[in-house]
Amino acid sequence: MQPVVETLTGLERRVELSVPMADVEKAVQAEIKRVARTAKVAGFRPGKVPLAMLERSHGPSIRYEAVNGQVGAAFEKAITSAGLRVAGTPKLEPKTEGTPEDVMVFTATFEVYPTVTVPDLSTLEVKRAVTEIGDAEVQRTVDILRKQRANYEAREGRVAQDDDRVTLDFAGTIDGVPFEGGHAEGFPFVLGQGRMLPEFETAVRGMKAGESKVFPLEFPADYGGKEVAGKTAEFSITVKEVAEQVLPELDAEFAKSLGQTEGDVAKLLADVRGNIEREVRQRTLARTKASVMDALVKAATFDVPKALVDSEAEDRVAAAREELKKRGVPNAESMPIPADAFTAEAERRVRLGLMIAELIRVASLSAKPEQVRARIEEFAANYEQPAQVVSYYLSDRARRAEVEGIVLEDNVVQHVLATAKVEDEAVAFDQIMGTT
Repeated sequence: MQPVVETLTGLERRVELSVPMADVEKAVQAEIKRVARTAKVAGFRPGKVPLAMLERSHGPSIRYEAVNGQVGAAFEKAITSAGLRVAGTPKLEPKTEGTPEDVMVFTATFEVYPTVTVPDLSTLEVKRAVTEIGDAEVQRTVDILRKQRANYEAREGRVAQDDDRVTLDFAGTIDGVPFEGGHAEGFPFVLGQGRMLPEFETAVRGMKAGESKVFPLEFPADYGGKEVAGKTAEFSITVKEVAEQVLPELDAEFAKSLGQTEGDVAKLLADVRGNIEREVRQRTLARTKASVMDALVKAATFDVPKALVDSEAEDRVAAAREELKKRGVPNAESMPIPADAFTAEAERRVRLGLMIAELIRVASLSAKPEQVRARIEEFAANYEQPAQVVSYYLSDRARRAEVEGIVLEDNVVQHVLATAKVEDEAVAFDQIMGTT
């Protein structure tokens, strides 16, 4: 008689499994005979160990495996007959009351995958990020490159302003007591780069070499130095030097310093434009992809298996531990990291993953070899030796699989954009590049 799968709540199911003891014993004896052919026991030649002795030494573990095998086979038969996809590992519990002596009975409680229905994509509202790139954006990028290679020249009587390098002595106290890290001599920093706290930079701005000042500074409550966080210090500073930023000329030498071996400024500008176009394309795609994924998650109203959510949350915990270890946190392996902190994110990832998988299946959005190759070549264009990068990905199946996953997501995005209600969203160059 075929076991009946009982629906509990949501995606949770339960089924009762019966395993005849005779089948278990048959499996046990077959395994003992197999082990006997090669078992090595002191005083006996291989293959001559008495079965009764092997039964005593190996029987318990063999019987345990046999029961697991028989229960597993019964469970697989039951869910296959019911046409179910099991999510996670079933919970097995033995049933002793009201069962025949010659039968072992277990109840298996488990979750199943939900029925995922792809929504009407034409009802989804998506924003497509658009960023314009013109000569001004190219020039702005070149200026950043020039600033990164700037020199500084000391100016007598110059008033300190943003982009100047100021060298000074400073000493800080809290309630009249010096504190660690609150004192330095000949300390240089560039104004306006945010290296120092805003109040410190404000105090220095407008000063000249030789001038001194005393001012209060309140450390933020979340300041990295716990001993001073949230406290007010008094700083005295003396400016030693104010040096003006001098940018290199946009000439052949500058072009050569950036790898343009011919020193061709026009080619350098073309390279810069190509690089920022490639970077902006990737960033706008990522922003658009996020909007598409948000729309798909919003439309995915089905239940998700708790087992999958719990597994994903544990993966997030493991990733957090790895990140802490990379940062040098000494007790990263043992410090408590509650999985509950990642539950919402984990549920979203599982829900989105199920929706994307169904959309890929229904719309046949496979990652074509030419698409994978093109994506790899796009990655490789950011490196000095693109051919080696292409070979690096194509020569390894696991690395190719990573790119195939990216291409699949790109295909999903393009498929949704072709049907959904799409609104172009203008994103400023500085915003998309993260410089504002």
